[in-house]
Amino acid sequence: MKEFEFGIYSLGERVPDANGNTPTAQSRVEDIIQMAKMADEAGLDIFGVGEHHRLDFVTSSYALILAAIARETKNIKLTSTLSVISTADPVRVYEDTATLDLISDGRTEIILGRGAFLESFSLFGVSLNDYDELFEEKLNLFFKLQEQEVVNYWHGEFRSPLKNAQISPRPIQKEIPIWIGVGGTPASAVRAGRLGVNMALGLLSGRPESVKHLTDLYWHFAKEAGHDLTKLRVSVTGHSYVSLTGEQAITEFVPHYNQYFSYFLKERGQHFHSTVEQLMPQRAPGQILAVGSAEELAEKILYQHELFGHSRFMGQLDMGGQPLSRVEKAIDLLANKVAPIVRKALSK
Repeated sequence: MKEFEFGIYSLGERVPDANGNTPTAQSRVEDIIQMAKMADEAGLDIFGVGEHHRLDFVTSSYALILAAIARETKNIKLTSTLSVISTADPVRVYEDTATLDLISDGRTEIILGRGAFLESFSLFGVSLNDYDELFEEKLNLFFKLQEQEVVNYWHGEFRSPLKNAQISPRPIQKEIPIWIGVGGTPASAVRAGRLGVNMALGLLSGRPESVKHLTDLYWHFAKEAGHDLTKLRVSVTGHSYVSLTGEQAITEFVPHYNQYFSYFLKERGQHFHSTVEQLMPQRAPGQILAVGSAEELAEKILYQHELFGHSRFMGQLDMGGQPLSRVEKAIDLLANKVAPIVRKALSK
């Protein structure tokens, strides 16, 4: 049985605080690098950076940020969370990822997906009408690049053919670990299972039973396709925060939760506001939102493990402008309190 892994990630959003002050792009990038260093020093297993192409994010070139992190860290694995393969050139993505693997001495992974925002489609000149076809074709090409350092011939609909194409550099790892990011779409879970690649399940709120069908589909179709289930993994990712007590965690989390969602939902004409009282029940094991004390978060992860069979948890601790000093304390609790509880329970 694989040891359960713990990590954190950042999407690099620049959300104004309650006074309307927005962090600079430079300070936000620096905070992300510092978070990764803290996570590495605390002994967490993995750190991720998402991809977005908007002025209110700083992570359009996530591979460059991860490369900077690679030079500042020693042990922690590094991944995209996630790479929007639908609108990118898979050759370029693979080359960047392989280069990151060289820089990090073989600590690189990648999560491929379609993302929650659509700005990259118009930015890179691809049509939303081809949403599914783009993802399918480019995903399959990425797998081929992983397998072949010289692609003798490849032809697709959405980019020029490859003929005797040398794919360089090659990574340190024989194969870079690939995950497919899955939100709420059953077809994505089925695809990941059939392909026999790891699944990164993004969960935000509600009850975990409501999404159990996604992991059930994943494991079912992976088994049906003949893949070795012992070599496959599921991770759970989502909004997270941990403090000394559950009450303190919710109290410190709510203002930044509100800043984050009210900012992004406002552009869709929606209003968002949660109170401390409304979120307190979310500390229960049967709720997805990963906020609470170390003991509560551990209980929540163990509850979900029974449902999903997952072996990795990744939390977005810095959402909505959560101060770096609090993020550091949350990282310490995740690494030194939550992780030991979960691993001890699973070892039995």
